Amino acid sequence: MTAQEDQTELGTVDVIKLMELLPHRYPFLLIDRIEQIDGDDRAVGIKCVTINEPFFQGHFPAFPVMPGVLTIEAMAQTAGAIVVNNMGDVGDKRVFFMTVDKCRFRKPVTPGDRLEIEVVKTRARAPVWKYKGVARVDGEVCAEAEFSAMITQDEI
Repeated sequence: MTAQEDQTELGTVDVIKLMELLPHRYPFLLIDRIEQIDGDDRAVGIKCVTINEPFFQGHFPAFPVMPGVLTIEAMAQTAGAIVVNNMGDVGDKRVFFMTVDKCRFRKPVTPGDRLEIEVVKTRARAPVWKYKGVARVDGEVCAEAEFSAMITQDEI
């Protein structure tokens, strides 16, 4: 058993394993690790936000704020990674965002924040999964949304 295989049994996934599960890469891989995995039912993704993020150059130079849509994307990446992790080998299939509903932004996310992204599955009927996500910093809700994603063949 490799260290990466052992991680998922312990309920965590590091960035190396994330890059096996997701097609995203810098600068668009928006989670650093996943902890507290419960199959594809629930997980907590972690994003350590630094001033070195490329989006801070223009959003906003005098008051750097992580764009809210990227927080929602981090939720989707967390959910997508646990779906693929739970399925095992998915070959050339990919997870694609389908909908975002009931999205609310409550508090800005700024450099130095440790963003905790909790996702909980609300419905699954292959090939579509629905999740509710909540992003927190120091226990305070920064954003929340309901979203769905679909597994499909890679057409690239």
